[in-house]
Amino acid sequence: MRKTLLALAAVAGLLFGTAAPANAYEPVNIVHTERVQAGPYGLTIGFSTWPLKAMQSLDFTFIPDGGIGDKTGTLAMFGPDGAQRRAQPLVRHPRKREVWGLDVRSMPRAGDWTFRFTVNGPAGSGTGELRALPVLPQPGPPMAVSWAISTLPLIGLVVLVVVAWRRTRGRLRGGELPATG
Repeated sequence: MRKTLLALAAVAGLLFGTAAPANAYEPVNIVHTERVQAGPYGLTIGFSTWPLKAMQSLDFTFIPDGGIGDKTGTLAMFGPDGAQRRAQPLVRHPRKREVWGLDVRSMPRAGDWTFRFTVNGPAGSGTGELRALPVLPQPGPPMAVSWAISTLPLIGLVVLVVVAWRRTRGRLRGGELPATG
C-alpha cells in the first residue's frame, strides 16, 4: 500500500510540476505604437507586427494614460470602404491583463482603416480616432490559390481509393481471390 501511494504521489508531482510551464502564454511583443487623444485621455495603441497586412493575425493593445482601472471604453473599426464593423467594448487583453486589447485578430481587407475610441473615466467622456492606418495586401498567394493547392493531397487520396476500389471490386465479384505469393 505504501508503494502504491508513493507511486501515485510521484505521478501527481510530475503531472502538476510540468503543467505550469505548458500552460504559460507567450507574452505580447509590441513592435510599433501610435498615439491617439480621446478627449482628456491619451491612448497608446500597440501592434505586435508592423507593417500590418490583411489576413495576418496580430495582437492590438490599447493603453490609456493612467491605466485602465477607473476607465471604460469602446472601439469601432471602419474599413477602407468606410463601412463600420460592430462596435465593441474595450476589454482586458487575455495575455497582458493590465491593458485593453484584442488577441489574435486580423484585418480582413487591405487599405486605410480607422479606429474610433470612446473612453469614459473620471475626467468625463472623450472620443478620438486613429485615421489612415495602412493595411497592406495579404501576404502570399491569393486565398483561392492557397485552397486549391491545399486540396491536391485530398484529391490524390480520393483518386487512389477509387482506383483501388475498382481494381478489387472486379476480382471479388468474379470469385477470384487475389494471388498470394
